[in-house]
Amino acid sequence: MAIDLLNPLLAKTITRGTLTVLTPDGAPHVHGSGEPAVTVRLHDPRLLATIPLGPELRAGEAYMDGTLTVEAGGVRGLLALFGMNRSKIRQQPTQRTVKRAVKRLRRFQQANPIARSRENVAHHYDLSNDLYRLFLDEETMAYSCGYWPGGEGSTSLREAQEAKHAHIAQKLNLRAGQRVLDVGCGWGGMAIHLARHHDVEVVGVTLSREQKALADERVAGAGLQDRIEVRLQDYRDVPERFDRVVSIGMFEHVGVPQYDAFFAKVLSVLPDDGCALIHSIGRKGGPSATDAWTRKYVFPGGYSPALSETLASAERVRAWVTDVEVWRLHYAYTIKQWWDRFQANRDRAEALFDARFCRMWEFYLAAAEASFRHGKHVNFQLQLAPTRDALPISRDYMLGGR
Repeated sequence: MAIDLLNPLLAKTITRGTLTVLTPDGAPHVHGSGEPAVTVRLHDPRLLATIPLGPELRAGEAYMDGTLTVEAGGVRGLLALFGMNRSKIRQQPTQRTVKRAVKRLRRFQQANPIARSRENVAHHYDLSNDLYRLFLDEETMAYSCGYWPGGEGSTSLREAQEAKHAHIAQKLNLRAGQRVLDVGCGWGGMAIHLARHHDVEVVGVTLSREQKALADERVAGAGLQDRIEVRLQDYRDVPERFDRVVSIGMFEHVGVPQYDAFFAKVLSVLPDDGCALIHSIGRKGGPSATDAWTRKYVFPGGYSPALSETLASAERVRAWVTDVEVWRLHYAYTIKQWWDRFQANRDRAEALFDARFCRMWEFYLAAAEASFRHGKHVNFQLQLAPTRDALPISRDYMLGGR
């Protein structure tokens, strides 16, 4: 049996919920009390020493490999329990040391020149459009936080995504005939909404070949080819000017070293009376770093910024920050819907890839939900303008429905 560093760590840090660890010799180790109650089995004795050195990375890899299995409570329960106790775990001396080292390296991890950005996007978004169809709603194909003003379960996933598009459209204060740049347009859901409901022209840019192919197909299916153009292009290479800029779920891939250049580019394409709406995952608290498992397996180069570092960058390029809105639990509600849809289609996902990939995707969705439901992650919407009088001086125009 390897040296057991895991159970002493858990004994100090699991104060909410109950975690039972069955070690390879069959012995149960019970930590904490109450709900959720989760039981995991370790099949490799080395995990007792390696997991404490990097809990997210090592536990995630062990779950993917099948050397850690969840016997009761499910992986969602395990990640929820971890999320509820994460702050205590990260206060331990070894965890603090590792976190400090990761933060010092984050500028290198998040350096995203154009070539690397293409590679990072391909890693995640070029997996297969068929995969994303299995858990996103097929009407909007929106791979970002839905809007649930009535709370969890108050509407369908599709309706929540359409509500998000309508909410953002109101903030753009659109007029018919305007041209809109959609930075990180995904599969075209926002562009289709804007062209269909607001009579504007949209240029969407993406670095994903898979996304562009399906977005073109969806635009043609909606009969909007005359109003929507989807380009395989980096936002930094967009040459012309637009009346409005929108970006949903792309800022997380920009990287801290590129924030000033991103906001400067957004301002440079807008006229004095233009505006931009940036929708991004963010974090409560100060600047941090992306965990090692997510960087390695899901979003290389990705990072969910603190509002403080985002606003500081906007200030440096002299943008007017005209509105900030923070969504707290909306993404937890959205991801739970994705989880349910993925589980309902898990056999089809395994046929596309394999069982290990499906366990990776389960761990990703469960960890993401836990971070929004029990951790520090939020979404924020940041409205920017080149001048102080580009937009109405009250927020009433944002509340006018679709």
